[in-house]
Amino acid sequence: MADPIAIRMGGYGPPTTGFSRALKRIGDQLQAEFGSGVEIKYVWNIMDLGYRAEDILWLVEHGLLTLGYQSSSYLTDRVPELGIVDLPFLFVRMQFARAAMDGALGDVLARKIEERVNFRVLGWFENGFRHISNRLREVRAPAHLAGQRIRVLPSKVQARTFELLGAVPMPMDLTQAIAMITAGTIDAQENPLSNTVTYGVHKFHRFHTLSNHFYVSRPIFLHRASFDGWPADLRRAMQKAIRDAVAFQRDLHVQEEEEARKVIEAQGCEIVELTAAEHDAFAAAVMPLITEARATFGSGLFGLTAVGAA
Repeated sequence: MADPIAIRMGGYGPPTTGFSRALKRIGDQLQAEFGSGVEIKYVWNIMDLGYRAEDILWLVEHGLLTLGYQSSSYLTDRVPELGIVDLPFLFVRMQFARAAMDGALGDVLARKIEERVNFRVLGWFENGFRHISNRLREVRAPAHLAGQRIRVLPSKVQARTFELLGAVPMPMDLTQAIAMITAGTIDAQENPLSNTVTYGVHKFHRFHTLSNHFYVSRPIFLHRASFDGWPADLRRAMQKAIRDAVAFQRDLHVQEEEEARKVIEAQGCEIVELTAAEHDAFAAAVMPLITEARATFGSGLFGLTAVGAA
């Protein structure tokens, strides 16, 4: 009897998160179809083992893990085209963002990743719209961010965004950010509400602004040689299981955001919902970046972001 095909899936959150539950859903579907032909193992949170969140990239690229996910911003140094989905206020509604990432834009970006990294990209989890939290003051206008040291993802586009908003961007890995937020050595961060709660930031940041400034996706990537070496039926089954898991995770994300808001409020934090005029002031402040990006990325790639927006 042939040895089972080992599939090791990893992430960087507790097993209760939507991302971890989606990985388990993938594994359960493969186990149900292939039985003893596959051996499924999970590493829910690589940070529990002393790794940094960004280490998921090389762990999969070198085959130590078979499958992982990570915010696309972590790959922008190697795949500059991914910077387009780091742009602020790119999508006005979640359904437009999903349509773009599930359509031509997501396909183009997946191929760009595969050209430069030893991955197969089979789908996009939703990290969703991101919001600003800080320990100093209520934020209703860019001026309220002046001088605040804010952790951002390792993306030049995101750093430039917060420079234009008057803050002091500090690109860093999640592991380092959590330590500095806990110590109070940085003032602010930006994340979906669910991440803010998962990593305990709401215990240190009193002020939360629902800014919806970035929409971030997390590509689901596999070690290329492993995936390409599987039998065709297993490759097809993995592709199908990931499509199902993406829809499952996105539904969970909506629920997690609602639940996280309640947790933040129960902590005694203040949540600011921007008026249309306040939101427009943030968007206006970053327009120089949008102008620069149109020249950098070109009208072709920009056109793929407009799915459903008309």
